[in-house]
Amino acid sequence: MKLVIIFGPLAVGKMTVGIELAKITEMKLFHNHMSIEMLLPIFDYGSEKFNLLNSEFRRRIFEEVASSDLPGLIFTYVWALDIEDDKHYIDKLTQIFHNVNADVLYVELAADLEVRKERNKSEFRLNMKPSKKDMISSEKRFIETETRYRLNSNNDFFYQENYIKIDNTNLQPDIVSEIIVDKFGLKRRSGPAAI
Repeated sequence: MKLVIIFGPLAVGKMTVGIELAKITEMKLFHNHMSIEMLLPIFDYGSEKFNLLNSEFRRRIFEEVASSDLPGLIFTYVWALDIEDDKHYIDKLTQIFHNVNADVLYVELAADLEVRKERNKSEFRLNMKPSKKDMISSEKRFIETETRYRLNSNNDFFYQENYIKIDNTNLQPDIVSEIIVDKFGLKRRSGPAAI
């Protein structure tokens, strides 16, 4: 079993790469907005109850996948590398997979700021993440997150084993997913994807 964590700044392409990776492997994609979008109609983003439920829901998904016969999970995350709590959170989630002797693979994506600003407005992104359709709020959060946190490493990522950093400024998601498969020797899907 494998756990692939795709991380990087907002609108870098984590979800789209995850979708392509799920198409060519037999792993399932759990992108971070799957739990976020479910909770937003009930609780405000970042509120205590939102954070509690979001964390619990993700933990339970990880536990059930780790105890299943699935070949693995792809998870996307905006990881503030300068916030110790973010590392502790990821370590807690990955421990669930380490406990069943699964491999944890880290994929860091990086892309130019102007490219990401355009991706932030893409129709596909807005359809997959309805909360992003409020462009004023989305762009404000984009700028705040960009200036407040360190979202890409400077060749100083915590874990150098089972890790790759890819600049996907000029790479299509399917090409990035092929790079990931080749780097980690992931098993390719034998039949057509059922997504």
